[in-house]
Amino acid sequence: MSNDIKSLDSDPSGRVQGLLESALNETGIPSRPAILDRVHVEMEKAEPDLNLLARIISADVALAGGLISIANSPYFGFHARVRSVNEALMILGLDVACRAIAGLILRKLFPVTLALERFWDASASIARLSGWLAQHPDISVRVHANDAYTFGLFRDAGIAVLLNRFPYYSDVLNKANEEKELGFTEVEEIQCPTNHAVIGSLLAQSWWLPEEISTAIRLHHDYAILSKNDSSLVHPATRGLIAIAQFAEHIFQHHTGLSKTQEWQKSGELCLELLGFDEVQLQGLYEESAPVLAKFE
Repeated sequence: MSNDIKSLDSDPSGRVQGLLESALNETGIPSRPAILDRVHVEMEKAEPDLNLLARIISADVALAGGLISIANSPYFGFHARVRSVNEALMILGLDVACRAIAGLILRKLFPVTLALERFWDASASIARLSGWLAQHPDISVRVHANDAYTFGLFRDAGIAVLLNRFPYYSDVLNKANEEKELGFTEVEEIQCPTNHAVIGSLLAQSWWLPEEISTAIRLHHDYAILSKNDSSLVHPATRGLIAIAQFAEHIFQHHTGLSKTQEWQKSGELCLELLGFDEVQLQGLYEESAPVLAKFE
């Protein structure tokens, strides 16, 4: 991956779209699915047609079922049971529904393997925990829960792309997870032409996710920015998204023993400080968060 691609966000010219398309072809980033285009076009209208959107989504049975399942998950906490795509759209809202659909589609675009299924399940759990943390009454940063949820879903999507693109990447991933000193993305770039943060950011831009989310994806292993309270360098919401998702991943690892990495050792102190939590509260959050990880129908 060239330096031009890595500096995509700072390029103000029309080269951006060309670089983006080049990167999609070069690294196997999935192109934006047509159904997202159809949903996006309808959402942009002054008065979106919910019935039309429901018909578009319901044409894919798995997609419809996945959206209903998300609407019924403990994270959203709705009391009434959602039984149709129309109800899911009304309860979730179009913005949240569109992002949830993007997450469901992304998962379907990759081969079904045990490793990737575990990866997607972990991402979904971290997304729910991120959305829950963003709403915690004691948290000291202000991030929209829906953005935190979306960021949790897409934060590590670049890993799935690289696993699918490079046969040797699983070994690189293992080394990065075990590395105690070097940054995660530094380990990747020793053996790969890019890293999963850059790839995930490009995917997020291509799939119309908000800029704060695509930027946070690109920077989510750059923990130094968590201690720099300078809005001219990075939007406060970007730092908040990164810290919340890292904390959510730590809680997930604590409860499940899965997806173990060295990232909390590198970032935990900065995350807790930014979010306004201390070690005593951390113990309580372990207990509070358990229901959020509960399996849902």
